[in-house]
Amino acid sequence: MSKVVVSPAESFSLKISKIAPDKSISHRSVMFSMLSKGVSEIENFLRAEDTMNSLEIVKNIGAKVEDDGKIIKISSNGIQEPFEILDCGNSGTGMRLFCGLLSSANGHFVLTGDKYLRRRPMKRVTAPLMSIGAKLDGRKNGDLAPLSIRGASLKAFDYESKIASAQVKSAMILAALRADGVCRYTEPELSRDHTERMLKGMGADIKVEGLTTTVAPLKGLLSPLKIRVPADPSSAFFFAVAAAIVPDSQIVLEGVTLNPTRIEAFKALERMGTDISYELTDDKYEPVGNITVKYAPLKGIVIEDKISWLIDELPALSIAMACAEGESIVKNAKELRVKESDRISTVVEGLHACGIEVDEYEDGYKIFGGELRKAKVASDGDHRIAMSFIVAGLKCGMEVSDLDCINTSFPNFFELLENITKVEFVK
Repeated sequence: MSKVVVSPAESFSLKISKIAPDKSISHRSVMFSMLSKGVSEIENFLRAEDTMNSLEIVKNIGAKVEDDGKIIKISSNGIQEPFEILDCGNSGTGMRLFCGLLSSANGHFVLTGDKYLRRRPMKRVTAPLMSIGAKLDGRKNGDLAPLSIRGASLKAFDYESKIASAQVKSAMILAALRADGVCRYTEPELSRDHTERMLKGMGADIKVEGLTTTVAPLKGLLSPLKIRVPADPSSAFFFAVAAAIVPDSQIVLEGVTLNPTRIEAFKALERMGTDISYELTDDKYEPVGNITVKYAPLKGIVIEDKISWLIDELPALSIAMACAEGESIVKNAKELRVKESDRISTVVEGLHACGIEVDEYEDGYKIFGGELRKAKVASDGDHRIAMSFIVAGLKCGMEVSDLDCINTSFPNFFELLENITKVEFVK
């Protein structure tokens, strides 16, 4: 797909049950299966480019995989040295977590990715891992992929992270499982906790007290996973914003994880005035349920804390801010600059093109709510930028280019969007 032209939408009322499965949990489910004894069963796995790359990597490092199209079964006799270079595609989650998983495995491993991933910083993971004995290297002294990993003996650690990052925390927890003693990881703000929840559910000795996670080394293999991956709230949020900006609209998003560290963007949208309710339907590895979003006039807000809980949703939330009355401010979000694109610059540039006044800061931006107008926006290879401005088109019409990136996380995005408005693809 080269570019898409989206038409303004009329009011709609929808119930969606086919939201893309959670990307973060899908990545982790195949990786963590390598630490278990027996057969892990993963239902509703996200079949997108990034997560399928992670599945291919576990095959290359020794997993036996059976896939009937509905349930993926994974069995492992331990991590094996691969014949192939391991390709993470566009996934920073994949690359950073595999660094932690492989840092103590016997063998030599090389991780690479696409041109966008190869320019993303990796030292935030490689540096703490190297400080405990991991043998990692890459371009710019281990900051850029391709990354070379030679499995090593790892030392116990008491590490205080300067950033709240679920990717860094997860990599260090995976390393801690095979360190030579009890490890402690402290972060400045609680980040997403899928890794802790899932590994504890598999039998790992992990305790979380406040901002500190304590991990004891594995005494043996973990119990296999038996999991149905819930819908991804980051993907669902695009359609929440759609209902929030198109007058007299509502949407029910079914089977979404309600993990508090993953629905902060919905809470922000509530603070802006949107009518949102939650229904819990399951709570095994993760709390899961339905989210109902109803249109109401929006007002500007300030976002300055719990940034790690909504970092992926900020581009879409910025579209709601552009449609709100008054000013909205995003602070303490410098992490946006090292995502799939520099999301501060791409959001600001895109909103300027749409006629919205925006002030850019090093760690965020101020958006002056106004009237969106149709524009041409390029995604810079960033799936969340692409989908955010496509959703903006529901208000005013929009032309968005560089669309292949959407397949990395939400392959059926356009199928669902066509229930709301007309979508025209242009070469």
